[in-house]
Amino acid sequence: TIRLKMGGNGPPVLLLHGYPQTHVMWHKVAPGLARHFTIVAADLRGYGDSAKPPGGDDHSGYSKRAMAADQVDVMAALGFERFAVVGHDRGGRVGHRMALDHAERIERLAVLDIVPTWKIFAETDKQIATDYYHWFFLIQDYDFPERLIGADPEYYLRAKMGKFSTSADVFTPDAMAEYLRCFSDPAAIHASCEDYRAAAGIDLAHDEADLTRRLECPMLALWGAKGAMEKNYDVLAAWRERALDVGGKSLPCGHYLPEEAPEETEAELARFLTS
Repeated sequence: TIRLKMGGNGPPVLLLHGYPQTHVMWHKVAPGLARHFTIVAADLRGYGDSAKPPGGDDHSGYSKRAMAADQVDVMAALGFERFAVVGHDRGGRVGHRMALDHAERIERLAVLDIVPTWKIFAETDKQIATDYYHWFFLIQDYDFPERLIGADPEYYLRAKMGKFSTSADVFTPDAMAEYLRCFSDPAAIHASCEDYRAAAGIDLAHDEADLTRRLECPMLALWGAKGAMEKNYDVLAAWRERALDVGGKSLPCGHYLPEEAPEETEAELARFLTS
């Protein structure tokens, strides 16, 4: 079961959130985009009010392949055989896999504040490990991270989002209350750990099998000029190793582009989606 909100008129666009949020993260940009597009903002499996199935011994239940297949099925059930995808953080990684596994379904792909998963693990150094500490914390064996996060999920969520944003004030009280409601569920904490465990295992195997493939759909990469992507990577060069047609730019914010720089994010997405 996948939880979603849908509205607007025009070509279909699927919006996918990141960790540790839900579809609510799009609340500042979705209304504007909905003037020109049919917007589907969905909770990934394991997050928000979507189902939280078992990960399995190899965590394949939370592989980006499985998570991408969920969303393709959702869009088909809504009557959309072809559509554009915009993904932030984990949602961008799901979108990347979706464009590989379901190329015939994806018209355009926009990714927000990420470089490919394989690249991060292959090139990790002290700075990346420091900036992205949670990648290595969350992949530890069950139930070490679950217990530590579960001891005070509100502290963890606020600290995590505060570290990766320019200011905690960018998150509205209503949005933060919804993130806290969803993330306080022990099943959601476990599912999100399974998401990262899959990224460090089965997702890497899938990615390595596709290292010579290039996405053929038009692609947009946006990232925060004040975040870790800007500091550690040439983001456009990283994506040009994986796609044939890539454009993009940094925006004046940290990691959470749709909430920190909503006007700029909406404008860049609208330009890309209508070009």
